Amino acid sequence: MAFNVTQIREDFPILKREVNGKPLVYLDNAATSQKPKQVIDSIVDYYSLYNSNIHRGVHTLSQEATDAYEASRKKIQKHFNISRSHEVIFTSGTTHGINLVANGFTSFLKEGDEVLVSAMEHHSNIVPWQMLCERSGAVMKVIPMSEEGTLLLDEYDQLLSDRTKLVFVNHISNSLGTINPVDIIIEKAHQVGAAVLVDGAQSCSHIKPDLQALDVDFYVTSAHKMCGPTGIGMLYGKESWLQKLPPYQGGGEMIAEVTFEKTTFADLPHKFEAGTPNIAGGIAFGTAIDYLNEIGFNAIAGHEQELLTYATEELLKVPGLKIYGTGREKTSVISFNLEDIHPYDVGTILDKLGIAVRTGHHCTQPIMDFYKIPGTVRASFAFYNTKEEVDILVEGVRKAQMMLS
Repeated sequence: MAFNVTQIREDFPILKREVNGKPLVYLDNAATSQKPKQVIDSIVDYYSLYNSNIHRGVHTLSQEATDAYEASRKKIQKHFNISRSHEVIFTSGTTHGINLVANGFTSFLKEGDEVLVSAMEHHSNIVPWQMLCERSGAVMKVIPMSEEGTLLLDEYDQLLSDRTKLVFVNHISNSLGTINPVDIIIEKAHQVGAAVLVDGAQSCSHIKPDLQALDVDFYVTSAHKMCGPTGIGMLYGKESWLQKLPPYQGGGEMIAEVTFEKTTFADLPHKFEAGTPNIAGGIAFGTAIDYLNEIGFNAIAGHEQELLTYATEELLKVPGLKIYGTGREKTSVISFNLEDIHPYDVGTILDKLGIAVRTGHHCTQPIMDFYKIPGTVRASFAFYNTKEEVDILVEGVRKAQMMLS
């Protein structure tokens, strides 16, 4: 089916909104994507037609809810090319998945062990590992980055050793748009016996990762970046690792048998899914995956790359504008500043014009420290954005520059 952005935009009710009397131009997709009617309807249908708790009831509503929820797990398994459905753990999002793994590794690390994290990570892929190191006595080392916003793989080679136990890296930088060579990073880590966790929060709306081909040990992502609802995400873990990790939380659903003397835990995936989950969110996650696959990730990537190229060219025509993150392998994120103007002020004026961008350090303060800046203006594009919206953004940036200079 031919890619038709005008037709696609009809699926997104919010894109018809006005903000401050102007048509909404939504360019904050790296923070959260908008939701098509199909996803919204799936949430409404759950609460309207078969709202019930799952896995525990013999009545019809419970069985229908369970079937829909587990069907979504199967969709995630197929989408990411995961060997077994029980290697898919539902979480509240990427941060939850990272913390689950970090907590589990506490008993596996000892003083003198080393963990590696890249210089371009989101705080969610830094802080849990710092806490892990404090608990275990392990040492965190940082894979440095270049001025262009790409990882220095030669430096990574030097950091790897038989002391390296874990490596953490994002698939795509939320601040810079850099696509990291995670296949190479994983292969080299495995050569020294280290496990790898990849933060896929920013990648899964743009590309379709093949987790068996990557041979990654853990992969995490959030539905709300993929046109799905907030409060639901996915942790993939190799079965061998998930069997070894202890449960992250205790409660209902994750048990096999409970007595006051001892509790035994349920099999995967329920061992890591304590309590009543976000059932509607889990079902809608599957709906979002269906929606994206119907459009097609090749079509999505093609359109977004056109937007990235066009927006980069047009923004660089603005005098005094600097883009951060200029690596060759990049997705549709542009972080920029105007000379001598604070990014917050630019973002405020753009909002008055109906343009939604993100300003600040984007939960990547080490990146901003590297560039010695307080933050950036970040415009992040999705497949439902248009070149006309890019033109409105560029005009808005010029207006902000004129007003603030």
